Amino acid sequence: MKVTRRGLLTGAAVGGGLLVAWNFLPREFETPLSPGPEEIAYDAWLKIASDGVVTVAVPQLEMGQGVTTLLPQIVAMELGADWRQVAVEPAPVSGAYANLPLAVEWAPLWKPVIPALADDADDALLERWASENKFNVTAKGTSLAAYEMACRNAGASARAMLAKAAAERWDVPWEQCRAENGFIYHEGNRASFAELALESAGFSAPDPPPLLPEEPAERAPPSEMEGERVLDWPRLDLPSKVDGSYVFAGDVRLPDMVFAAIRHGPLNQSQLGTFDETFASGQRGLIQLVRGKRWLAAIAENWWAAEEALRRIAPRFVVERPVDSNEIVETLDAAVRRGVPTTIELRGAGDDNYAPDEARRYDVAPGVHATIETTTATARLSDGLLELWMAAQAPEAARQAAAKAIGLSASDVVLYPVAAGGSFDRRLDNQAAVEVALLAREAGRPVQLTWSRWQEHAASYPRPPVAALVGAELREEGSISQLRARIAAPSTMREFGERLFENTVSWAAIEAVAGEADPLAVEGFAQSYAIPDMVVQHIPVSLDLPTAPMRGGAHGYTCFFRESFIDEIAQEYEREPLSYRIAMLGQDAPMVDLLQRAGRLAAWDGGTRGSGQGLACHRMQLGEATGRIALVAQASAGEGGVRVRHLYAAVDIGRVVNRDIALQQIEGGLVFGLAQALGGATEYADGLPTHQRLAALGLPTLEDCPQITVELLDSDAAPFDPGEIGVPPVAPAVANAFFSATGLRLRRLPLLSAFA
Repeated sequence: MKVTRRGLLTGAAVGGGLLVAWNFLPREFETPLSPGPEEIAYDAWLKIASDGVVTVAVPQLEMGQGVTTLLPQIVAMELGADWRQVAVEPAPVSGAYANLPLAVEWAPLWKPVIPALADDADDALLERWASENKFNVTAKGTSLAAYEMACRNAGASARAMLAKAAAERWDVPWEQCRAENGFIYHEGNRASFAELALESAGFSAPDPPPLLPEEPAERAPPSEMEGERVLDWPRLDLPSKVDGSYVFAGDVRLPDMVFAAIRHGPLNQSQLGTFDETFASGQRGLIQLVRGKRWLAAIAENWWAAEEALRRIAPRFVVERPVDSNEIVETLDAAVRRGVPTTIELRGAGDDNYAPDEARRYDVAPGVHATIETTTATARLSDGLLELWMAAQAPEAARQAAAKAIGLSASDVVLYPVAAGGSFDRRLDNQAAVEVALLAREAGRPVQLTWSRWQEHAASYPRPPVAALVGAELREEGSISQLRARIAAPSTMREFGERLFENTVSWAAIEAVAGEADPLAVEGFAQSYAIPDMVVQHIPVSLDLPTAPMRGGAHGYTCFFRESFIDEIAQEYEREPLSYRIAMLGQDAPMVDLLQRAGRLAAWDGGTRGSGQGLACHRMQLGEATGRIALVAQASAGEGGVRVRHLYAAVDIGRVVNRDIALQQIEGGLVFGLAQALGGATEYADGLPTHQRLAALGLPTLEDCPQITVELLDSDAAPFDPGEIGVPPVAPAVANAFFSATGLRLRRLPLLSAFA
């Protein structure tokens, strides 16, 4: 979205505020911000009130990643605002906030008529599609790439208008005024934003906006490694999260609201069968039961009463082909060994004349998202208007799905975004929007639906199971001349695209993409190493198990395959793993630097047998932005077996806007990667996951979490998302560390499942 080409006029707005009318193409959407009394809305991003409070609209879902601090910080830096007077407002669903970089990345999923016209974020047709479809989706760490420049433009435009208002007072050129800490200055003159806000509405912003010469960045202080940092831009959501006033989906309360629990059938395509509702007849607080085709819900005065009623009833479901882990394993095994592959990545001669002595087999079990907050949504249907309160990474898709479910137009559905207590891409799914809309229609009053932990595991779609064969042709000294990976996996992202963009049910989505290769299913395997001949192949596998993306995407397992394999080869040829990797990195000098830095942090001793040290590195790319990480894991035997004691990471994510948030996200990604490495997975029997509770997933607790040391490089390169980069290298680094500590080579995720 470009907000720089606009004409600025002033007019009265609802509630007594002032609205600056702005002009840009396409114009199929209304001005998204509504100013209150004594407040001016400058554009789609920014409001300033007569008390000096600067309110920034954030069109991305806050799910712990800090986006409700990051985007306002960019506006504040460009505007010259006082951070203590900056507030946040969740942006409404609007075409003004189209996420263009993600629209490019996901073009194969929404299937443009002419694919070549959707490969550039500046393309007018892509911009029109994203705006018309209100594509302000939160995913794949695209917030900065999508919105940084729009936020800078908004801040610069408002700063210029405030300066013009001050300059007219003082009869000086506005270009000579400066903004700092919520004031406009010129020599001895000073005026606050509070004084100037309403006056500034009478002026127009320059085109283009007068951006500051320095891009938003926060450099590393000398004492960062010692933990003595003073935060320049503390998180705006932190105080309310500490005192409990922060509003998550489960905190919504409406007058006359009732509460609902639900039971879903086994995966996949089950139907609700028989049940005896008299079993719940004595349940105090129960109001009614609502029968769906594939679920049964109970509505009560409180959630416990609804859940208890369903527990007593224990409804039965009928499913012809229930998901079964044994069948999944057999299907993947047949595919990876004998399936017809599609080549996704090809370098040099590929696998011509390729005859490896032995290929290594790696496997990944289905993994659940395991968010702290289970799925929750609230709905109110009144006079033909449906209102939704829910955490949604794809809010427009949620609106469309809810509208279709109860026969409304999407224009009759309003979604109020609330924060998510974790997501890991779980909130890209819209099942709850459909269910709560139907429940609100049946109840005739506001309803809050909350899935139990068991239902969260049973009804949500996991990370895909995967099987891979990786082999290589080796030179005499052990260096790799040819590398081939055969990766058998569902076409998860294509399947997900059918559900998101076509509003297709899970089994129809699986059928729609059957046999279609998915480049995103093998994404990340071919990164970094300058191996002359390489081929990466995807064997698409159709399973009865619906699958979904998870934090880190395919990188979470392709890095495990590659880095585990490379470590095995290095060990077999008695090559030191760090220098072995460096020798294959070719022109990727930044990765060489990171490997050396990580080695220094960890006092790397060569990964010798018994040292308990394991190494991995990875590179991720999004448009022009590149993220790199090198990681050393330290493991040792102790009470309860082998445990990870320390993670040492050297990370380059380009220009860092907020160091504290970047470090939080990198550390969070490392812990999430540890959860994927050691647990977070489930098997399926009779269509249901075998693990019903968080405690059964083997997730790391605070006691289990290793000490984490992160060296974050300063850079002027395009910023890369810090939330994804920490995930991929953990599993291979830990697997390699376990090998060093025990001599056992683990090739299945979760790693400890190899002992089952």
